[in-house]
Amino acid sequence: MVPARSSASPTFEETVRLLAHVPVFAELAPEDLERIAQVAVPRRFSAGEIVFREGDASDTCYIVRSGHCRAVREHAGGRAITLATFGPGEIFGELAMFEEERRSATVEATEDLQVIGVLGRDMRQLMRQHPEISARLVIALGRRLRETNERLARQSFQTVQSRVAAVLHQLVERTLAERSEQHGGAAGTQGARDVLVMATQADLAKLAGSSRESASRFLAVLERAGVISQGRGRLVVHDPAALRAYIF
Repeated sequence: MVPARSSASPTFEETVRLLAHVPVFAELAPEDLERIAQVAVPRRFSAGEIVFREGDASDTCYIVRSGHCRAVREHAGGRAITLATFGPGEIFGELAMFEEERRSATVEATEDLQVIGVLGRDMRQLMRQHPEISARLVIALGRRLRETNERLARQSFQTVQSRVAAVLHQLVERTLAERSEQHGGAAGTQGARDVLVMATQADLAKLAGSSRESASRFLAVLERAGVISQGRGRLVVHDPAALRAYIF
């Protein structure tokens, strides 16, 4: 469970605790987390601000402290696809820890965003000085790559409706986890009711890899069934357990 965040800059201890909850760093020893925290720098972005753009030099990785952002890939003709969204305790731009490649996507703050940044050159210096950090990061990144491949494989066999339901369910789980962090309880969808999700139909369609029209038709089905209700830029999932029945 990721600790709740304040609006002030994090203390060293808070940074260590945040790093400890990032899956990529899960294999690291406490002293390794402290070494990374020593070179971490807090940064803030306003809603709508670009953290980095596709094609920029990849020099920093970021861990979300509070707020949310999304990774977007633009294609010919101006069409954009949302590849992923990131919330508290999640990392993005992590390949910068290993090499200075060009960014493969644009990351934009969808609300006021607080992150801690780790420069790639600082991280590479730590890995040279402490090779065990490199070994543990490779294990964690390999696990993350395997999970991503499994998710993509599942999606390739899913219908549009199932993909939209799965994306919506993931957003519900994230919202409940963040709510749990604030109250010190356990996260989970079991028994939850009336969960507010700040996402538009276009957002859900992009995350699910579908057209907005297809996503809209399925959301209308869910609304008629009483599973959700919709508003401008927001959606309430009244029955998360019932939503799971649409995922297969």
